[in-house]
Order: sequence, then C-alpha cells, then structure tokens
Amino acid sequence: MTDQTTARRNRPSADTIAAHAGGIDAATAGVVPPITLATTYARGEDYAPLVPGAIYGRDDNPIFQRFESVMASLEGAAATLSFASGMAGVAAIFRGLLRPGDRLVVQRAIYWGAAAWIEEWCRTWGIERVEWDPETPIGSVLDRPTRLVWVETPSNPLWQVVDIAAVAVAAHAVGARLAVDGTTTTPILTRALEYGADLVFHSATKAIAGHSDVLLGVVATRVEDADWQAIRAERKQAGAIPGGFEVWLALRGLRTLPLRIRHTSATALALATWLAADPRVERVLYPGLTSHPGHAIAASQMQGGYGAMLSILTRGDALAVASRCRLFVRATSLGGPESLIEHRYTVEGVHTRSPASLLRLSIGLEAVEDLIADLDQALA
Repeated sequence: MTDQTTARRNRPSADTIAAHAGGIDAATAGVVPPITLATTYARGEDYAPLVPGAIYGRDDNPIFQRFESVMASLEGAAATLSFASGMAGVAAIFRGLLRPGDRLVVQRAIYWGAAAWIEEWCRTWGIERVEWDPETPIGSVLDRPTRLVWVETPSNPLWQVVDIAAVAVAAHAVGARLAVDGTTTTPILTRALEYGADLVFHSATKAIAGHSDVLLGVVATRVEDADWQAIRAERKQAGAIPGGFEVWLALRGLRTLPLRIRHTSATALALATWLAADPRVERVLYPGLTSHPGHAIAASQMQGGYGAMLSILTRGDALAVASRCRLFVRATSLGGPESLIEHRYTVEGVHTRSPASLLRLSIGLEAVEDLIADLDQALA
C-alpha cells in the first residue's frame, strides 16, 4: 500500500469535509461561522496585537482562514490562498513566479480570458511564451529549461483532457513548476496535486461558490516554498484580496459542493449522450463520452463524474439555436444552479479560436428531461 493510498483512507471524505465547512464558531457556538468585516485589529498598551497574528484585514481576516483551510483539506494541499477574482489569482501566480527572460509553456485553446491576459502580460514583461497543443507530445515544448507550465483540464471550451501526471514529469525534468487550472473539475473530481501538479488554480466564482453571486479565486500549493511565499506576497502587496462577505458566501457554497458536482455531472453525461445521437448536432465535446479522444485519461484522473461542462457543434445556425432556448439562460459563466448557453465565437471577438458553430453549455440543477426538451425545441 502506498503512502498516498494510506493518506486517502485516513482522511475524511470530501462530502464530510464539505458538510462541516467552517466548523463551529468558538465564540458563539454557532454552526455557521460569522462574517468578519473588520479591516484592522486593535493592539494592547504594549502595542502588541490583542489577538496574535491579527494585524490588518489584507491578510488576517479569520473568514479567509476558515475558507482556505477547508479548500486545503479538499485539495490535499499544504496551503491555499483566496483572491478577489479568478483572474486576480492567475495574475498572482504569473507575477509571483515569472521574471523577464523566463520561459513559459502554456496550453493553447484554454479559457479565453486567461489566454488573452497571459499573452499580453508576457509581451509587456519580456516572458518567452510557448504554446503547447495537447494533441502533441509535451516533450516537444519541454526540451529546455522552463520556469512555469500552465494547463487547464478539461480545457474551456473544447474540453480537451491533459494527462496531469505525464506533464508533471516532463515539467519537473526541465526545472519547471506545473500549475493546473481545475476550475471545471473542482477538487471533488480531480485533486491535481496528487498527480504531480505544484499549484492548482480555481475560479471559485464558478462551481465552488456555486450560486452565480460571488467573484473569487483560489490557488492551492503542494508545498509552502519560496515560490508560494512570492505568490502570497503578490496578493498582499497588490491588494488582490476578496471581501469578507464574498468569502463567507463561498464557504457556504462548499457545504453543498459534492452534491452539486455529482448531480450536474450526471445530468451533463445524460445530456451529452442524448445530443450525440441527434442528427442536428455535428459533434458533442464532452470527456464523459467514450468517443471523446481524452476519455481514457479523464476516466483515470476524474473521480465520480466528468463535470458539468460540454460544448456542441451545431449543423445549423448556432446563434439561432441559442436564441430559441427558453430554459437555458443566454449568459457568460458556469457552475451556477441555472443552466447557461453561450456562443463563444460572439463573446470572444475577432481573436477567438472557437468555431462559429460552437455552443458552450453549463449544466445546472434542473431536471435532465426539462433540459433535453428545451434543446430539442431549440435545435428544430
């Protein structure tokens, strides 16, 4: 039995960790932790903090610490940090780790917002940015010293699957750190650190908070090393901290995260299976389908489902299909209780890599038969 297997058996399940997220408040015995909104903390007559470690709200909000502790338990991480938004977390990783002249390998066809920011930031700061197509061997780009590798799996909106363990081995061989965007899987489906990732990023705005009412980012680390301290310092110095209420909402969302992920994953698989048999649909992109080229890898590193996200390539006018939807909401984002449909080609603009026939679906908590009925009439 490996040490990793023993550790898995000895820790509580994700369901139990999530259900007790935040714990009991020591001051009031409340089963829901309080929101702390203070920006500064009092000192005694000797000018020492009255509560050890409580100095200023930029780092020392106890609701941050509660949320980050639960996220660390779910990830199997040494530590986590919360950020004012997903993109604030992305920026902290890149600004904390990369310096002019460093080499970066970034997966192509990932979340458009991150890809656009990374490209512009690298151009401005003199970072060598190399794109990697996950359909080609990772060794083709990791053939020389590299500082950071950034991948997203499954990738948004084409839902390509990356073998995290294989990329980790190749990255570490050239001295690189591997950061994985696990927004769509959450730690409920994939704990990327267990496959060799050094850092895991989540836009907690999405499924982690889960109610379409929070902007938040989370970064987790395998070890608390100098790189982690650089990311921590970047958050503090740049002021990329979230609000106490937003973190409290995300902590509340964690309590139902495993249930929501399992439900939406099951619904997405049923919907993808139905769509794959419909002649009005050219192709369904979903790693849960056995026809998906990354299905075998997804099955090995996604436990309990394949996520709530899929895309379809329509044979007709994709925008017209979206316009006829009555239950699917036409909106950007993902991971909320309501199902969304989005035409990425329109949203991303002239630099898009998404086909004009692609519609991205974020599956929510509705009954699968209602979602099927809505798409059936919209595809007509």
